[in-house]
Amino acid sequence: MSGILINEVKTSKKAIAITFDDGPNPVYTPQVLEIFSEHGSKATFFMIGEQINAHPDMARRAAEQGHEIGNHTYSHAKLSELNRQDCVKEIARNEVITEKITGQKPVVFRPPYLDYSEETESVIQEKGYPMIGALNLGARDWEQPGADFIFNETVKWAGNGSILIFHDGYGDRSQTIEAVRKLVPELKAQNYELVTVSELLRLSGC
Repeated sequence: MSGILINEVKTSKKAIAITFDDGPNPVYTPQVLEIFSEHGSKATFFMIGEQINAHPDMARRAAEQGHEIGNHTYSHAKLSELNRQDCVKEIARNEVITEKITGQKPVVFRPPYLDYSEETESVIQEKGYPMIGALNLGARDWEQPGADFIFNETVKWAGNGSILIFHDGYGDRSQTIEAVRKLVPELKAQNYELVTVSELLRLSGC
């Protein structure tokens, strides 16, 4: 892994990874699962350890349905502000709770706020995680700019190997759900396969 966030991968296959941060959430995560189930597709959920602790059934359900659970730290800490020991602890605590609840140890990582330092990079590298970013940051779904805005700012980034980011936790995510409900069938109609981040990385040999 280079020290740079992976926002997309090079592949000739029509495959896209849709990701969700900050869950699991008892209101919005089930709606995401329903959308993906309806269209026979998979997503990656970058879950926060504290939220897994609070909603273990939801995390378990996502994993049982074949979705990937990625590491998003234990408490959504800003890693660049932590010393090395605390940074390691944030990542390790997430691993422990994720594996305990879902039976799978995370193999992909997204830093909260997409914030990291050289120290963070070094820790992530030692842990063997690819550090995952996204292309559609301009959609800013976390700011609730409107479902149409989120959709339009995301669909233009759809391409072979794209990684897209949304949020299913913390705050009102109804606009995100509305946008994703429209986006998933649109991408499927364009013959894209919606896969997990790990599956996408394998396509490019990352």
